[in-house]
Amino acid sequence: MTPSPTASNFTRRNFLRSSSAAAGALAFPAVLHGENKLERIRIGMIGCGGRGSGAALNALMADENTELWAMGDAFADPIERAHASLSEKFSATPKRINAPQERRFVGLDAYQKVLASGIDLVILATPGGFRPIMLRAAVEAGKHIFCEKPMAVDPAGVRSVIESVKLAKEKNLAIRAGFNMRFEPGFIEGINRVHGGEIGEILAIHSTRMGGRLARFSGERLPGQGDLEWQLRNWHHFVWLSGDLILEISAHSIDKIAWMMGDVAPVRCLGTGARHQQIIGDIWDQHDITYEWANGTIAVLRSRYENNCFNEHRDVIIGTKGRCEFGGHNGVKITGANPWHYEGPKAVSHQLEHDRLFESLRAGQRPNDGVRMAQSTLMGVMGRMSAYTGKEVTWEKALNSQLDTMPKQLSWDMKLETPVPAVPGSTPLI
Repeated sequence: MTPSPTASNFTRRNFLRSSSAAAGALAFPAVLHGENKLERIRIGMIGCGGRGSGAALNALMADENTELWAMGDAFADPIERAHASLSEKFSATPKRINAPQERRFVGLDAYQKVLASGIDLVILATPGGFRPIMLRAAVEAGKHIFCEKPMAVDPAGVRSVIESVKLAKEKNLAIRAGFNMRFEPGFIEGINRVHGGEIGEILAIHSTRMGGRLARFSGERLPGQGDLEWQLRNWHHFVWLSGDLILEISAHSIDKIAWMMGDVAPVRCLGTGARHQQIIGDIWDQHDITYEWANGTIAVLRSRYENNCFNEHRDVIIGTKGRCEFGGHNGVKITGANPWHYEGPKAVSHQLEHDRLFESLRAGQRPNDGVRMAQSTLMGVMGRMSAYTGKEVTWEKALNSQLDTMPKQLSWDMKLETPVPAVPGSTPLI
């Protein structure tokens, strides 16, 4: 690939200065008319891998008066694959994929070009390490946002997200978080029943996310690849990009725990974990985190991605009058004083989250999932911090930590050391 010559210096601080200057000219989408009514909605896609392509498809299917207008990625090949795939899916209505070559942007500054291309809504689906920077850029540019998880990978990023969420509310912009399980019909009904008292007071939560080893990227370093390109092309192996698997994958389980607890923040957590089968980068393949709330409720997250091991993906809420189970072969059910089993329709939650977003926009509403998405992200960050260091981490400690994992002055020819995995008891708690 050819590096973008205009993207040699890429930092959080430099970005915030440069994007502020453009905010005035890009303050509101061009298709806003009258009482905030949207007509044709132009969609921009930043991050064109599998999740970005999936989210773009969901957005286009959610509203027939939408079009894919611009695409951006650090590399050209995922853009072209995504464009070809989406064009095939919409072959009967080819005008829905309206992103010609001149609006397919490549490089570290591609996100800025997508935001300046005349879009109304942007899909943010790059590796999570870039999310705080690009979320802030989208808000300052006046765009509605679909924001994939994780929303950040460190405390510095979470604080940036919190600021962006506040600014989005001031500018009346929508932010839809990519925590799709919040739109799963069975989960919605089950958690509503729990919150309604059908299992009594919540005593504990047990959540598992266990599967085979994730190997989306081989980790192989091809001839001619610089440090940055190698790490970006194998991003889920590196904490500064993915946040480790506890944030990249198990973030959904953490968000469900937060939802079950009414989005009240835990006061502390204690984590453990290990690196058994993982051999590339600095991520682990196992995390066990215990969260505790002020009222004494305990939630245990068991997250593991290793081959030849028992797999399980379920959530159990234990109450004083019964328990509610999600997942496994039994769907969603309550046992105890008020037995119940979900028998309603099944739906694709990834699609529903976009359906509801576009319905809201058409109704003149601007949903903002920002507060809860930032909190769920910080829960994942504090769990990883505790596991990596072997120390207890309080909510306040995590929120105010100075840990900032984003390398400074990103450029294609920069030197990036291969990060060293954390060692509990030796890795400092920052």
